[in-house]
Amino acid sequence: MPGGRLTHEDRRQIAIWLVEELGYAEIARRLGRPTSTISREVARNSAPGGYLADRAQQAAGQRARRRRPVRATEPPADGRAAESVRGFVERFATLLVETGLPRMPARVFVCLLTSDSGGLTSAELVRRLQVSPASVSKAIGYLETIELVRRTQDSGRRERYVIDDDVWLRAFKADTGAHAEVAAAARHGIEIFGSGTPAGTRLGQMAQFFAWISEQMNDSGLTDAVVRDALTVLAALVYAARPLTVDDLATALDWPVQRAADALDAISRRPILSDPLAVERLGRGEYTITPRPNRLSSAQRDALIVSPRSTRGARK
Repeated sequence: MPGGRLTHEDRRQIAIWLVEELGYAEIARRLGRPTSTISREVARNSAPGGYLADRAQQAAGQRARRRRPVRATEPPADGRAAESVRGFVERFATLLVETGLPRMPARVFVCLLTSDSGGLTSAELVRRLQVSPASVSKAIGYLETIELVRRTQDSGRRERYVIDDDVWLRAFKADTGAHAEVAAAARHGIEIFGSGTPAGTRLGQMAQFFAWISEQMNDSGLTDAVVRDALTVLAALVYAARPLTVDDLATALDWPVQRAADALDAISRRPILSDPLAVERLGRGEYTITPRPNRLSSAQRDALIVSPRSTRGARK
């Protein structure tokens, strides 16, 4: 299995690729192993005649027989078979890899997730996954950067790695900022390419999607009163049918200027408030409202731009 002991077939592939003059890193990538595993394997089992798969396999078997079997520090609870547990860890890790998590951090994370004690030491992870301590250390470092794992110490002052109960909430909140930044960058792209261009349409769809994700995952901080004010400003811009400044809006609505500015800021931060319309700021500090171009395809927009005479003729 990937990350476990090398098989005879693995060693045959290594021998073939060495003859083809592939580097250790490329061989490791093809086998789904750390580069250190390949370099250590070749260094340990090479001879004057080069690296031979059959001889390497025989030597590995002899070393395995000399080793004392190590008992797992945490046997499966409730009579669960160790093989079933290992199979689940590998299958679950594979699913996490498909979501973008690197394979070794995924395997370490699932091991911790399924640990009855709630945490494991580096040595325990090495024994369970049959990988090097360096691989575990690198995986833990990666998981720490995305706040899925934290370090603690047990009564024997050994470092343990644990998954907190609120790990998913913290992970989602960490992603929220990135989603909001993507939405903002996409909106900036619309200003560059133009809202009516194909690129602008695609960027508009992207901005709306990531803004929606961000809003769903994070408290926007907008009160009901601000949301109501934002909708009132939208209605005012639609009714006026012309660009208006913040002062114009405040005067027409009989509001303080800051209240109108806060309503416009709310729409800027939560574009979904104005969907299917978009509020654009013009060069003279005026605001105008337009339909979102991504709500209709170009064919649909063209079909709607017809004269009243042609529409009546079509109905006949």
